[in-house]
Amino acid sequence: MKHKRQNRLVFVPLGGSNEIGMNLNLYGFGPKGREKWIMVDFGVTFGNAETPGVEVIYPDPTFIEERKADLLAIILTHAHEDHMGAVAPLWSRLKAPVYATPFTAYLVRDRLKEAGILGEVELHEIGLSSRFSLGPFDLELVTLTHSIPEPNGLVIRTDIGTILHTGDWKIDPEPLVGKPTDAKTLLQLGDEGVLAMVCDSTNVFTIGMAGSEAGVRKNLIELVGKQTGRVAIASFASNVARMQSAVEAAEANGRTVCLVGRSMHRMMGAARHIGLFANAKAFIDEEDAASLPKSNVLYLCTGSQGEPRAALSRIAEGSHRHVKFSSGDTVLFSSRVIPGNEKSIFALQNALAGQGVNIITEKDHHIHVSGHPCRDELRQMYAWARPKIAIPVHGERRHLIEHGKLARKLQVPHGFVPKNGDMTELSETGAELVDEVYAARLFRDGNIIAPEGAGAMRERKYLSFGGMLLLTFAVDKRTRLSAEPVARLFGLPDPYDNDFDQVLDELEGLARSTWMKLSSTQKQDLDAAETEVFRKIKRHTRTIWGKTPHIEIVILGSE
Repeated sequence: MKHKRQNRLVFVPLGGSNEIGMNLNLYGFGPKGREKWIMVDFGVTFGNAETPGVEVIYPDPTFIEERKADLLAIILTHAHEDHMGAVAPLWSRLKAPVYATPFTAYLVRDRLKEAGILGEVELHEIGLSSRFSLGPFDLELVTLTHSIPEPNGLVIRTDIGTILHTGDWKIDPEPLVGKPTDAKTLLQLGDEGVLAMVCDSTNVFTIGMAGSEAGVRKNLIELVGKQTGRVAIASFASNVARMQSAVEAAEANGRTVCLVGRSMHRMMGAARHIGLFANAKAFIDEEDAASLPKSNVLYLCTGSQGEPRAALSRIAEGSHRHVKFSSGDTVLFSSRVIPGNEKSIFALQNALAGQGVNIITEKDHHIHVSGHPCRDELRQMYAWARPKIAIPVHGERRHLIEHGKLARKLQVPHGFVPKNGDMTELSETGAELVDEVYAARLFRDGNIIAPEGAGAMRERKYLSFGGMLLLTFAVDKRTRLSAEPVARLFGLPDPYDNDFDQVLDELEGLARSTWMKLSSTQKQDLDAAETEVFRKIKRHTRTIWGKTPHIEIVILGSE
């Protein structure tokens, strides 16, 4: 008699654990090796100095792609790029139905249309607080507050136990956009019993509460009222509550709003889709705004992080077609400095200051609050949900470890601090690491999506460090030089301060003498000859520069 294989419940992050951003979380239920899966969020992160030429980075979905026949759905908690930005570019690898609330669905639909696959994707627009079933999963959305409309926690009920996946959240008693946190449902969920809570860790080191948007709105209205020149408010386009506060600040002070930046227009479209801004005064386009008196216009701009192609950077460098700032104008940075963006932000602010523009940041006035929970909010969430297992996600390693310590202090019986690729089995006895699966990154390099270990990126990083030397010459059928060696240098300094003539002569002379000393047999084998010339040149470059550049030796032979 065959024994029925026992079901198990597993959690697998492929992105968003040990990093902030690029979230991809998997839940599997069923017999080992035959689980049915759901994916919660599918986001991106962005390139930096470590990834030259790469603007966007995706989680590599290979593990779940190999199981896509058992992938029931992609469920999006909210519309931030680090939670939904990979859907359009990578959906064709998975071809699973997508579930999202109206605001998020609007933005996903827009991206799918851009990608030319809108008609292919089974996109389900579901209401807030929806409850629905997919295979062995009984799913329910819980309304939370965050820095974007319609943030949802996801309750995942199975025969083994219930998981609360929080997504991004905070506790805002006056959220301005949307309803407050649904504390009643969270408390009832805790009474029902929560096996595990998979929870945001971003602000675990910050004491107290994140703060309310209501206070930010009050201060923006007051600050805008004190300015006499043009005013620009730079914020994350996805922070619709902040957009609404900017609009109210403008209207309260006799200013007309002008949206600047594609993302602002995109987010405004999504906001209107769910009924926001219905009573706002008409906005003005960039050309008409330029003709208004300085004291009657407020620009709402993208680019608060110093992104080079965003609206505010183009304004600062004077390349924007219609928007110009001058002495006496003011830019309010209603956002935080994301770690890693400091140089670009300060460069932007310095460029603006150099034009006589006044700079106001969150350090000067209370014009920004975080969208993530601080320690007191985490304590409250644990008091509501009372999970048996704490699984911190959405944080760098130090955030996750600290979150795990906090959960233990709050008397959570079990915990597990995951890394991307850790497969954790969840049960009444706790969380057990049962496997480590493939988890990597994909780089968007122009129009090409390539694995992070691809040779092009390694070479580009090496070139950025060491420069490049290209040396070519040609030989005839008798292995005599038919074209003298020619050296070219890229990204290397001149060691002799004589316009490179001396160092090029040295390298070309060394290549020629090395060739002439080769035996006839060596000269017949051009690959072997290139290797020998490479060896000599490499040794000499270390003598000249103290490091080895990328070296390419090309010997052309006659047919």
